[in-house]
Amino acid sequence: MFRLPVVLMILAPLLLHAQPDRRVPAYLLEIPESVGTILIAETATSTLHQFRAGENGVTRQGESYMSVGQNGVGKERAWDRKTPLGIYFINEQLDTSRLHDKYGPMAFPLDYPNIWDRRNRRSGDGIWIHGVTPNSGRRPPLDTDGCIALPNDELLALEETLVPLVTPVLIAREIRWSSPEQLEITRAELRRSLDTWVSSYASGDLHRHLSLYSDDFVYRGMNREEWAAYRTQSIMRAPAERIELDDVLLLADPEDSALFLTRFHQDIVYEDRAISTVKRLYWRLTDGELRIVAEDNG
Repeated sequence: MFRLPVVLMILAPLLLHAQPDRRVPAYLLEIPESVGTILIAETATSTLHQFRAGENGVTRQGESYMSVGQNGVGKERAWDRKTPLGIYFINEQLDTSRLHDKYGPMAFPLDYPNIWDRRNRRSGDGIWIHGVTPNSGRRPPLDTDGCIALPNDELLALEETLVPLVTPVLIAREIRWSSPEQLEITRAELRRSLDTWVSSYASGDLHRHLSLYSDDFVYRGMNREEWAAYRTQSIMRAPAERIELDDVLLLADPEDSALFLTRFHQDIVYEDRAISTVKRLYWRLTDGELRIVAEDNG
């Protein structure tokens, strides 16, 4: 077994500012400074909540009225006119000047379906945050084909804070709240699991590394056994000299309280090259153990 140095560029978690009753959103476990605005869409109240990460932690910045899918939430297939639930990221900003007026002044597509949606056989696409027809008044709470629609003035006010491939959008039925103390316990447990994933990969401890993956893990058509053989061969053929992580984002899923996402920038340095990627690992808590159930880049 070969041993390699590991460099973990760990950013100190930004502490959440508690609400007056000391509750905080249970999803925001660790937010790197590179992430500014975080959006939480609470579909039960037709409210898009805006939080801001900064030097003083995460603070609530405001809220907007929103409309969602005509048939509610929990998207499963194309054209079911439902809004998906889960953790998403803004992909890009679209110029809607040549599209139908119903999209308003701009649109921000989300990355639905992500790897977790695809694993759960959810289909469809074209889920956007967008505006409304000018001078059309307030749209009903359930009034889109699955998108999130905001009043145009409130969407314009958010424009400068929404960053493609950076801004997370969490879509929940109702916001789940937690105490800062409980949030820190969850954050620390998830961070320890992530650090073990990195250190075992870098040191060549394949048994420990592969033990972090769930028995039902699948990757690009491979089951866990097939993927483990592929991963072992890859690591042994081209061992890394070091692995560096930064911009670590830790989130709890708003729909499944046992599901978590770790997203980070990863640099793997080899003898003759370096590979930089943005990595996503989905973890599930089962019988007191965190195990990886899905993995993706981006």
